[in-house]
Amino acid sequence: MNNNAFIHPEAQLGANVIVDPFAYIDKNVVIGDGCHIHAHACVLSGVRMGKNNNVFHHAVIGGIPQDLKFHGEDTTVEIGDNNNFREFCTVHRGTASKGKTVIGNNCLIMAYCHVAHDCLLHDHIIMSNAVQLAGEVVVDDWAIIGGGALVHQFSRIGSHCMIQGGSRISKDIPPYTIVGREPAAYCGLNTVGLRRRNFSNEQIHNIQDVYRYIYTIGLNTTDAIDHIKAELPDTPERNLIIDFIINSPRGIVRGGVQ
Repeated sequence: MNNNAFIHPEAQLGANVIVDPFAYIDKNVVIGDGCHIHAHACVLSGVRMGKNNNVFHHAVIGGIPQDLKFHGEDTTVEIGDNNNFREFCTVHRGTASKGKTVIGNNCLIMAYCHVAHDCLLHDHIIMSNAVQLAGEVVVDDWAIIGGGALVHQFSRIGSHCMIQGGSRISKDIPPYTIVGREPAAYCGLNTVGLRRRNFSNEQIHNIQDVYRYIYTIGLNTTDAIDHIKAELPDTPERNLIIDFIINSPRGIVRGGVQ
């Protein structure tokens, strides 16, 4: 601890928490064991933080939403373990819509990123510098979002995706894919990422077959899913893609030039 930091007497700090000079920790905050709140970082009311998180210089966690429908409701930011919030990133708490913004475990939120109200980020996510997530975005496990990407409110980014820096995302991004170009489009599988996470060649080939039906042989999405169910092996990866597409109210990103 440092006497130049402000820690509200009602804040709850776990064991071995480091708070650097000029950090600010508000009331109604819970910070788990082993966290490090760096100089000039702010952790504001409503934050519930797990263990071993790093909040770097000038980051603001728990700011009130930039939503005109917000009227001071008692909402939260709920953060798991082992996350890094780099310099000047911002994470806003929820609104009456969902009541909370949630970030899972082992995520890296790089400098100048923004996570808006009511977002849900799962585990092992990387957001490169200056990624901007609008309200109520969902990001699934192991997604990587390139620097400067803009993600429209209510969009969903599937697991194991890779999104090119500078992309504008206004449709849902199905699992295992690479998305890039302008406007954003399907560019193939995130094969390197899948191999790094120990997907077998057979699994990768099966995923490629699914996306061949969806993007490359001229079927509409409904017909593609019917063919996939009838003709391709019943695998967890196939079923995850089908469920993602069926449950996508925004629709998925278009196919790119093949």
